Amino acid sequence: MTRTLTPRPNLEHFRGQAKALLAELRAGDTAAAQAFADHLPKARGLSVAKVRSAGFKLADAQSTVARRNGFASWPALVRHVDLLRALEGEWSFDALQVDGDDMPRALISASKLLLDGDRFRMESPEANYDGRFGIDTSMMPMHIDIQFVEGPDAGNSAHGIFELNGDALTICLGLVGSSRPTAFVTKPGTGHALERLRRTSSLRPAGVTGGVAAQSDVAPPASPAVVDPADFESAASPMLQRLQGSWVPTRLVTNGDEMRADWLPFGSRVGTGNEVKVVFGGQIMLHVKTRIDDSVLPIVVDYLHLHGADKGKTSLGIMEWLGEEVRFLMAAPGYPRPTTFSDPGAACTLSQWKRTL
Repeated sequence: MTRTLTPRPNLEHFRGQAKALLAELRAGDTAAAQAFADHLPKARGLSVAKVRSAGFKLADAQSTVARRNGFASWPALVRHVDLLRALEGEWSFDALQVDGDDMPRALISASKLLLDGDRFRMESPEANYDGRFGIDTSMMPMHIDIQFVEGPDAGNSAHGIFELNGDALTICLGLVGSSRPTAFVTKPGTGHALERLRRTSSLRPAGVTGGVAAQSDVAPPASPAVVDPADFESAASPMLQRLQGSWVPTRLVTNGDEMRADWLPFGSRVGTGNEVKVVFGGQIMLHVKTRIDDSVLPIVVDYLHLHGADKGKTSLGIMEWLGEEVRFLMAAPGYPRPTTFSDPGAACTLSQWKRTL
């Protein structure tokens, strides 16, 4: 069933709906009678007149409201809303494991999860993530589905499972582009993250709005160019050789938002052949094949995405060397190639790196 709950659903609101619906039915309202006929199993097939004379009670009106909102019963709706209330507050990380690897304590101590109704805000070293989430308490383990509205994963979704035990919350999440986990474990290559959180405040957190969808003044082309993946199977070149190995970021600007300097050390860039993988906090932020043309200035770079929601798409960009550091300015898939580093702008990511190995 499709659920149509209002933002931050409140049980008293639904109780009020049920009382009002029953009062309208008893007053002879046709729309109210039709709502019973459409959603209440024992009213199906009845005419409006028979619904009005059937003597339905408050429990029937509550069942109608629940089913109208996509739930199998009133108790299912109550459990859903009560659990959303129980999840509210501020949560810190006790442990985080991604693809079977435990993340450093120094990293997770800088992260927190804020929940308000069905809205969330994740503050972490790599970025802030805002959005909405839904839960399904009829499943075992219970399901959680996340929609990212603002931040690096804006427009994408992730699916997982969770369990709540008082002030302890455990979530096993399939990162963007990965499948929903079926158990609270992670293994290499699954794209699953196991989060163990502890509530630090049960107060409703301030400023958790679910984010605002980004509005870009740069329109993507109507028909992006078709790229043959074989075009990225290039032989090693001196430029690719220079980009091999491990790097750490010295600057990162995404869609005009600059990452805090104290969070940069938690990121890494690894070049292997013509493949590049960027990881922040154990999460793969970028995995691409690269194609470089250094016969022009600025140097032209193309990415073929191998991971996540942009898998199979290409990004166009430029790069340049600043001494021993290198910086890239890459447009989001479907957007035109930038021509200068002077203004990163919307739908672009500016990153600068220094070698560690």
